[in-house]
Amino acid sequence: MMSRHTFAGDAGVSVAIGWDRPLDTFYVQVSRPDPEEEGELETFVWEGTSPRELPTAAAAIAVAAPHAELPADLATTLETDRMKTLGSFDGPAQTAARGMIRGGNL
Repeated sequence: MMSRHTFAGDAGVSVAIGWDRPLDTFYVQVSRPDPEEEGELETFVWEGTSPRELPTAAAAIAVAAPHAELPADLATTLETDRMKTLGSFDGPAQTAARGMIRGGNL
């Protein structure tokens, strides 16, 4: 289960920030229009792709903040997203993926 909140920045920049339960991390993706592919986006910041890489909402917000104006209550929203997943468990596919990630096979 993941959450995703998207915010617009200057010059077509888009910031996505949320919680990734299987990786136990917050994540941030910052994209802009791709100058070489009309209608496509180029992601130039993507953090929170490794287990526990961004362990706090504050860490994710620090990555996202230079790229878009974020709401003052975003940390609370993200922490609520994380807490909603506390009772969730991995299914067979997630368990297998975790094993591959830990084993370096991805």
